[in-house]
Amino acid sequence: MNIKKHGSTIILAGILVILSICSLFVGVLDIKVSDLIGGDVQQWEIFFISRLPRLLAILCTGIGMSVAGLIMQQLCMNKFVSPTTGATISSAQFGILLALLYMPHSTLWGRAIFAFVTAILGTWIFVWFIQRVQFKDVVMVPLVGIMFGNVIGGITNFLAYKYEMTQALSSWLVGHFSLVLRGRYEIVYLVAPLVILAFIFANHFNIVGMGKDFSRNLGVPYNLVLFMGLSIAAMITASIVVVVGSISYIGLIVPNLVAMFKGDKIRGTLIDTALFGAIFVLVCDMIGRVVIAPYELPIELIIGILGSIVFIGLLLYRLKNGRKAVRLGKRNTDAAKITGGTAK
Repeated sequence: MNIKKHGSTIILAGILVILSICSLFVGVLDIKVSDLIGGDVQQWEIFFISRLPRLLAILCTGIGMSVAGLIMQQLCMNKFVSPTTGATISSAQFGILLALLYMPHSTLWGRAIFAFVTAILGTWIFVWFIQRVQFKDVVMVPLVGIMFGNVIGGITNFLAYKYEMTQALSSWLVGHFSLVLRGRYEIVYLVAPLVILAFIFANHFNIVGMGKDFSRNLGVPYNLVLFMGLSIAAMITASIVVVVGSISYIGLIVPNLVAMFKGDKIRGTLIDTALFGAIFVLVCDMIGRVVIAPYELPIELIIGILGSIVFIGLLLYRLKNGRKAVRLGKRNTDAAKITGGTAK
């Protein structure tokens, strides 16, 4: 393996391992390594019932949302499209409300099925609409998605108020990991096979991201790959929303930050994007647990503050530099050559 080529991946993986270990010992109840080694039953119960499931949910959330955002940005040819600005999260919340209304005794998996269906449909409708907009400004596309998401959110809130379901729905409106326990989070494991599937078809997503004519010239079925990629992103998002709730900005800012240094090619950036997304969510979660301990801030609040600041910076950077990427060396990536981007 070329260490220089994969240096960033190795560094991110090392940081993630260190932070993951630290996260297992951060919380209201103290867990000591000596007690675990000594076989303390209560300590091990806390570890397996709460701390370890929470860590796995955090990792799946960070990896899943980042990869979903990366896929959507590539397929939509816009760096400001994500599950947040593409109405995917709002559609998943709408599906959860429908499950609560029409199947009040449904299990978490039953609600997940509703969320999958509505998230996929909402994302498809959004992309179908922007494909018919003749002049696509870099900022207009996500604004359309935000407006479409607000329409869906308005319908969701209306139905929630009408049928007095606002309190039941509130758990999915704000993302948090405080309720993640063993037996109540395993749906997020769907992220793993979906991310692997995204990696397998990464080159196809790259080609489709070049446009319909380019895809046809290379023999790639444009519509099939497009809808498959959007479906993968929507299912990843829905599986996370069902367990954790709404978490914004991850799928928007993480792929952009990684692309600034690694380029736009999915296969070359997917692993780094997944690792950096997991690190970002893990750090925000630890901040939320520590800043007002023994109480805990919802991770959506921490990510919302940091994400909004980074988003404004990315907006100004992209408007000024377009698709130009920051390079750590003189080596040009394949993505820069394909897209015509410049490397410095």
